[in-house]
Amino acid sequence: MRRTAFLFATFVLCFLVASPAEGGSTHVAGCGVQSYSYAGVQANTTAHGVSATLDPTAPPSVSNGHVGGWIGVGGPGAGPNGTAEWLQAGLAAFPGDSEMEAYYEVALPGAAPKYVELDSSVAAGVSHRFTVLEMAKHKSWWRVWVDGKAVSPPIYLPGSNGAWEPQAIGENWNGEAGACNLYSYRFTNVRLATANGGSWKPLKVNYVFHDPGYTVEPISSVPQTFVAASVNI
Repeated sequence: MRRTAFLFATFVLCFLVASPAEGGSTHVAGCGVQSYSYAGVQANTTAHGVSATLDPTAPPSVSNGHVGGWIGVGGPGAGPNGTAEWLQAGLAAFPGDSEMEAYYEVALPGAAPKYVELDSSVAAGVSHRFTVLEMAKHKSWWRVWVDGKAVSPPIYLPGSNGAWEPQAIGENWNGEAGACNLYSYRFTNVRLATANGGSWKPLKVNYVFHDPGYTVEPISSVPQTFVAASVNI
C-alpha cells in the first residue's frame, strides 16, 4: 500500500508533541512551525467506544506530510507498561491528493502500527459514519465499523476495557518542512459507548484544542457537532 509506512507510524510522535490527553494544544508562533497541529475534542470520561459521522467539507491541499480527521481511543503510553496502543478510524490525505481516503489504524503493544486503507477516494461532501467499539461480551476486543458495517476483524487491545477517553480530531503533519496544509472536516453527532457493544450517549467535551493555523467551530452541543479546519480553507 503506497502510504502505509509514513502516515500513522508517525502518530506516536504526533501524540507526544501535543496530546489532547495531556490537556490541550501546545501553542507556538504560527501554523506549520510545530511538526503536528491539532483541532478537535476529547471526552471528559472513559468509554467503550466512539462514533461520529465524518465528511470533508472542502478538498484538501497538502504540500508536505499529511492531514487527517479521525475518531479513536488510546495513544502513546496507553498500553501495558506504558507501551503505545491505539485504534483510530477516519479520513486522510497526502501530497497531490484532491480527495480523502478512508482508513483505520491500530497500534498493538510492541508492534509497528498497522494502517488499513478502506476507500481510496472520498470526495468533499461525502459522509461516512465511523465507529470504534469494544465488542459486547468480549472485554478489550474491538472492531471498526463504517456506515453500520464491520470493516475490521476483532482486535485485542490489552488493558483497554473502558480505560480510555475517546477523541475526535483534525490533524496536520508538516512533513518536517513547515507545511501548513489545508483541510476541513465536519464531525457530526459524536457519541460515546457507555458499555461494551453500545449504549450510546452524546459526547461531552472536556478538552478542546486548536493549534495555530487550525480551529474548531462548534455547530451543536447536543448532538455534538463541529468543524475542525485550517483557518485558510
